[in-house]
Amino acid sequence: MAAAAALAAADPPPAMPQAAGAGGPTARRDFYWLRSFLAGGIAGCCAKTTVAPLDRVKVLLQAHNHHYKHLGVFSALRAVPQKEGYLGLYKGNGAMMIRIFPYGAIQFMAFEHYKMLITTKLGVSGHVHRLMAGSMAGMTAVICTYPLDMVRVRLAFQVKGEHTYTGIIHAFKTIYAKEGGFLGFYRGLMPTILGMAPYAGVSFFTFGTLKSVGLSHAPTLLGRPSSDNPNVLVLKTHINLLCGGVAGAIAQTISYPFDVTRRRMQLGTVLPEYEKCL
Repeated sequence: MAAAAALAAADPPPAMPQAAGAGGPTARRDFYWLRSFLAGGIAGCCAKTTVAPLDRVKVLLQAHNHHYKHLGVFSALRAVPQKEGYLGLYKGNGAMMIRIFPYGAIQFMAFEHYKMLITTKLGVSGHVHRLMAGSMAGMTAVICTYPLDMVRVRLAFQVKGEHTYTGIIHAFKTIYAKEGGFLGFYRGLMPTILGMAPYAGVSFFTFGTLKSVGLSHAPTLLGRPSSDNPNVLVLKTHINLLCGGVAGAIAQTISYPFDVTRRRMQLGTVLPEYEKCL
């Protein structure tokens, strides 16, 4: 969801002068998107691997795994390595790594398609059409890669000594065979889609508010001239990151109930009978 918001806000790549013997503007633009895709994918893999222990603990606590449901976040971070070894903190991370690149590729292609469609068919332009195209592209990417998210959660929820799945391929085969075929991979999709709208709206609104307030009250301290237009003030890089982090945290908190619902539905068939959410 965060990627959809970031993509919606992003401006198109800057025009680059054509050098002698080099490809035209189209080739340079394609190369820009390829670099962005690869850089974003690698950065996403690094970021997801860094926070994988927290993500594993979140899944365990959200769905009340009976080994850890009585613990808090920090207690669970200590308990998982004691029970399952330090690699236990990274269960399900492999499926997440596989998901990142197709997610990014689908999002990039869908964003350009939706942006053109909204501009030509609806006549909407500016920030609104980037927000709409980014949200729709994010939804498309989520739907296309959702089975990998389902498998990741199933792998992350199981505890050493109680394995239902031996790996990613086995999880795919088992879910397909025992949970209604292809539809079995899409449990919890509806709260995922419903949660994207408030997340995108709140994150954009909060970030825009923080930016405008900061630049109007402390332009010298928080702002700098834009590299494209020195007469326009933009936030300094570290302030921009701080505002983005605060906006993301607020948006995530507001849409968090949808995330809990999604996890419970994804794990519905492996939870105890009295906790199942099908």
